[in-house]
Amino acid sequence: MLSFYGGFLIKMEKYDLAIIGTGPIGLFAASFANLHGLKTISFDALDEVGGQINMLYPQKNIKDIPAFPSIKGEKLVSQLLEQNTNTKFILSHKVKEISFLENENILIDKTYEVKSLLIATGLGAFKPKTLPLSTTLDIQKHIHYSMQHPEIFANKKVAILGGGDSALDWALELATTSDIFLIHRRNEFRGLESSVNKLKSLKNVELLTPYLPKDVQLNNNRMELVLHKVGASQDFVTKNVDEILVAYGFKSDNRQLRKWGIKLDHNLIAVSQQMHTNLPHVYAIGDAITYPGRVPMIALGFGEAQIAISNIMQDLFPEKTMTLHSTSI
Repeated sequence: MLSFYGGFLIKMEKYDLAIIGTGPIGLFAASFANLHGLKTISFDALDEVGGQINMLYPQKNIKDIPAFPSIKGEKLVSQLLEQNTNTKFILSHKVKEISFLENENILIDKTYEVKSLLIATGLGAFKPKTLPLSTTLDIQKHIHYSMQHPEIFANKKVAILGGGDSALDWALELATTSDIFLIHRRNEFRGLESSVNKLKSLKNVELLTPYLPKDVQLNNNRMELVLHKVGASQDFVTKNVDEILVAYGFKSDNRQLRKWGIKLDHNLIAVSQQMHTNLPHVYAIGDAITYPGRVPMIALGFGEAQIAISNIMQDLFPEKTMTLHSTSI
């Protein structure tokens, strides 16, 4: 459809709903919107759907999804994508501009006119926190920040740096084929106690706490990783490893949201109980948001998606009687 904008005649695509972010939460929100007849378009800056799961740990076994004792990240994304038969996906597209039209609709990048906007960007643009050591290009070839291809670690000695769930999960998965050194700066890990206990029981896993990496050198095609014991000035150990896997977390960037005028609380989007932001017809869900008591879990994000879509339906079509869930009688 052709429309006038800024004195120019441009081709405009119109939708009921635009979703920014195609991670698991964004994908489920799109399928739930389809279920209720919303014409939906989804954007992602990445070149494939799945968000952080597909980019960083597609082989990770996720164990906190209802009805699935365990499901690999890439399988979860695949099944969520199967539900999205009517969603239009615009990938490799970072949304840069939103503006509000006289009819209260939202204009995205001067091309897409939508009645409502749902932000499901997780932590936003993310970059891994890098290993804080001086390294050569040859060493950098053996330093990794994700486990997209676990086969490259098979039958090798692997140092995993970090103390959260990702570090523990990676250690458990790689321990089936590799010798593991799990290195954390504290004595206590931040992940599941059951994972820690399992790792302690494995003969090919060595837990090194509280240690920090001090230096790394390449010697005879193997890295010498020097570790410094926290609180002990002269206590050092050296481990010879083939690969280093860093799980120090990520730096998030939500500057674009501030530019749009969205209210943030500690760099997260502040929302109401209806998942509404401070801007009209703009909602947000998932790890991008904050409210009292929220915890960062995929299953919780699925519920937030249903709350948001239900309120978007009531906002756009107040005259309609909405079936809120598929198990309604």
